[in-house]
Amino acid sequence: MIVERIWTPTQADFDRFARLSGDDNPIHVDPDFSARTRFGRTVSHGMLLYARLWAMLRAAHPDRPTRMQEMTFPNPAFADEPLRLALEDTGTGIALSAARVADGALCFQGRAVLA
Repeated sequence: MIVERIWTPTQADFDRFARLSGDDNPIHVDPDFSARTRFGRTVSHGMLLYARLWAMLRAAHPDRPTRMQEMTFPNPAFADEPLRLALEDTGTGIALSAARVADGALCFQGRAVLA
């Protein structure tokens, strides 16, 4: 394991990311709208999760450029629910993940190959 952190995203994080990215889809920023969806509440932008993991990766390897990256978002991440963010050296790259602490469901799974 290279790095592991617990991070609890907030609705304010979702709102700030929406303003910065321009992605103001109501599933991320409108609790009333989101309450009527299958999720029942707002969900994180997938790229917000990636941005947090990317910052951890750059901090761990500041001088190594990225050759390749891949990612999936298999489950939603919700405001005010802690996530376990992790980087792990697999020998063929760095595995990046974000999993809900409550049930272990992966919300982000990816890999980066560094130079």
